[in-house]
Amino acid sequence: MSSQFLEIMLCDARQGQPVLSSVQLSFLPDEQPTVGWALVKTGIAAGPDDPVLSRKGCFGVFGKRKDWDSPIYPRDRLELYSPLLIDPKAVRRKKANQNQDAKFQAAAAKRKARRL
Repeated sequence: MSSQFLEIMLCDARQGQPVLSSVQLSFLPDEQPTVGWALVKTGIAAGPDDPVLSRKGCFGVFGKRKDWDSPIYPRDRLELYSPLLIDPKAVRRKKANQNQDAKFQAAAAKRKARRL
């Protein structure tokens, strides 16, 4: 059986500045290339339970988070993401609370101005 080749772009953004490289992987005709298969073939992960990929959403294709078993196609860009430094929900909650505090302070200042 002859092997076929799959050429993908690998974008590793786990260590600061993203590094983009072209990778050519060989597979048998009866194999269906998946995201997990590509991660194992490139040596990034040993399997789906690898601690390197233990957090959810740490890899994707063209900016969309993908699962381990998602298919990968020629010329896809497989991306490895860095962990979030700040929880987006916490930032939105804090901003909403600041806006609410500003409204209360403005209302209190208005009431105080009326009394004077």
